[in-house]
Amino acid sequence: MSGGLWTSAEAAAATGGRATADWTATGVSIDTRSLVPGDLFVALKAARDGHDFVAQALADGAAAALVCRIPEGVAPDAPLLLVDDVQTALEDLGRAGRARSRARVVAITGSVGKTSAKEMLRIVLAGQGRTHAAEASYNNHWGVPLTLARLPADADYAVIEIGMNRPGEIAPLARQARPHVALITTIAAAHLEAFDDLDGIAREKASIFEGLEPGGTAIVNGDVDQAPILRAAARAVAARRIVSFGTRPACHHRLLSVDLAEGATVARARAWRTPFLMKISSPGRHFATNALGVIAAAAALGADRARGLMDLGKWAPPPGRGTVEEVVTDPANEGESLKLIDDAFNANPTSMAAAFEVLASITPTDDVGRVVKGRRVAILGDMLELGEGEAALHAGLAADPALARADLVHAAGPRMRALWEALPERQRGHWEKTADRLAASASRLVDTGDVVLVKGSKGSRISLVVDAIRKLGHPDARHRGDV
Repeated sequence: MSGGLWTSAEAAAATGGRATADWTATGVSIDTRSLVPGDLFVALKAARDGHDFVAQALADGAAAALVCRIPEGVAPDAPLLLVDDVQTALEDLGRAGRARSRARVVAITGSVGKTSAKEMLRIVLAGQGRTHAAEASYNNHWGVPLTLARLPADADYAVIEIGMNRPGEIAPLARQARPHVALITTIAAAHLEAFDDLDGIAREKASIFEGLEPGGTAIVNGDVDQAPILRAAARAVAARRIVSFGTRPACHHRLLSVDLAEGATVARARAWRTPFLMKISSPGRHFATNALGVIAAAAALGADRARGLMDLGKWAPPPGRGTVEEVVTDPANEGESLKLIDDAFNANPTSMAAAFEVLASITPTDDVGRVVKGRRVAILGDMLELGEGEAALHAGLAADPALARADLVHAAGPRMRALWEALPERQRGHWEKTADRLAASASRLVDTGDVVLVKGSKGSRISLVVDAIRKLGHPDARHRGDV
């Protein structure tokens, strides 16, 4: 490999394409909005045809563009890599990037916690070697090959996130990634409309093991009822080791206790017979479970466990995935603020239960707002893609013991109406058909001193309520991130 990430000759050999000029790319991009000079621009067809943006990409400093035709307004001698199909070529580039890299690779999937586990692993491994990981939630048919195409040949570790919406999506991506270690965070009712039941979801998630390198390690959540399905899938591909994590006595990495405090989680655990302590700078029992799987994966990659545990404390959840922040409503008066738990990126019954526990763990502040007693307030949007049983799954949230500790529950969306109607009268707040209508009433939904959880599937647009609550803060107030 040359001084860049890809030369025209290397990329042409990987894809079977034809380069119109000599070039060297230092990165790979699919979006002109985030393109960095020196990137190879990949003209994928999505909502818009990437070929429409090739001229702009080259003008913005792209080293070259990966295309299946010469776009309008682009000279024939412009730096291009001509291929038959751009998506296929990106996959070929990803395979070549993976093949030439010396990195130890871990792939992560699961119904909940994929991105959080990926970011935890990025931090845990970064202290022990050059680590490459997927951006954001780049876990689909273009995100995985893009991450692999960006993989430096001299990286020590690579962390690849793999997701799915329907059957048959994970195995091909796992074969591209060829992980030495594959981690399944959990099995839950997410994307249930595309599967008959949770066992079907487990079988699809377990297909990540089909990409394992010879002698690879499979890491499974030993607490889920589908754990036997996961283990059987790992045995079917002759995984060298199958490591379990969870709270059950048979788990190789076992969680012994979890204590939630405001702004932190402290957990005691053991790996086989070795006890250890995990500290995470965000509240959440689910974060502790994810972290246990991460530590198991890091150890399977050959990383030092003790050093990884120290670095784990640097992790904080990404925006919309459980961050806790303070919204200062009046900086002139001490204590004039509310705590906002932003968990508006995704939702299913399992992640809802975890978020309710976080809400219950944080104490409101009394005597600072319009309402004398500070409250725990949940503002919930629809959980999507749950299939025919969605109404019962929404209504069933009312029985959660942690949600029972909430003083008030507001809801948005036709599906969440089922929960709102199942709540006792004392908890029932406002319900609106859409999240934007609920956001318009933000000042009436919450008060100074409250602890407020906002959660729902991304498609419910419940993040509009998060934005509206933030706007209640004083313009000069600084959000302090995780409190």
